[in-house]
Amino acid sequence: MDGNPTAATPVISVRDLHKWYSGVHALRGVSLDIPHGQALGLVGDNGAGKSTLISILSGLHQADSGEIRVDGDPVRMRGPRDAMNLGIETIYQYNSMVPTMTIARNLFIGREPLKAQVGGFGILDERRMRAESVGAIADVGLHLRSPDALVGELSGGQRQGVAIARALYFKSKVLILDEPTNHLSVKETAKVIDYVRTLSEQGMTCIFISHNLQHVFASCSRIVAMAHGEIVLDKPTGETSLDEVQNVL
Repeated sequence: MDGNPTAATPVISVRDLHKWYSGVHALRGVSLDIPHGQALGLVGDNGAGKSTLISILSGLHQADSGEIRVDGDPVRMRGPRDAMNLGIETIYQYNSMVPTMTIARNLFIGREPLKAQVGGFGILDERRMRAESVGAIADVGLHLRSPDALVGELSGGQRQGVAIARALYFKSKVLILDEPTNHLSVKETAKVIDYVRTLSEQGMTCIFISHNLQHVFASCSRIVAMAHGEIVLDKPTGETSLDEVQNVL
């Protein structure tokens, strides 16, 4: 299977993950398979272990034991760059965008195209960044006035849209959204939920982390609930209910 994934191979597979923080057993033998193109809702109260699991999948922390596979291949992520190179993009609630930089610069941050490169230094291809960022944000239904606008001038929903456009542009396999609807208006929340619904149509797997169960039920095809470092519920959205999920948390 290694190096030759099939549609039946999970894009992410974790087995028996454990993580301790200063004596606290934050993850207790978590195992999970996530297929290609699925919108998975990950829910749980503070301290349930969902943030720890996501920090490991995004390369911020490493598990103390257990295995992670991406497209069937065992991987070891030593930092967020390793996760990005594997096609795992994470959009955090507060720090997914740099407000003092333009839309174009944010879309290409860390992966800027260069006109020329000599001795490890190069000149940014700003014309290409501007042109391609316009198309990328239009692909997610955003029609902003200029790629030169500062991200700090955008609404919360628009910032999430730019971050999602970035993941799609760089053809990420998995998009992790950490509380993407927090502090958004009703209209902007609906737009983000629509983004999540349509991601799987473009072949991208989405992990949606939220405290808001209604938003998860509205956007995801599967719900995984965590409590005390363990998975306590894992069902298709259509086979469970708000009451059942709330009762296990």
